[in-house]
Amino acid sequence: MDSELFWSSLALVLVFEGLFPFLAPNGWRQTFLKLMQLSDGQLRFYGLTSILIGVGTLWWMH
Repeated sequence: MDSELFWSSLALVLVFEGLFPFLAPNGWRQTFLKLMQLSDGQLRFYGLTSILIGVGTLWWMH
């Protein structure tokens, strides 16, 4: 993988991660508080789902 592509992708992830707290800080805070109440298993499920969607999208694009 080209290192420029890697760093560009990482930068884009940071932009998307920053949009919600910048545009709606109270909504982001409420969402974060709800996430804190989830069990470890639930968080792992959402994390795994996110990973699989990301890997599936990368596979589909290539």
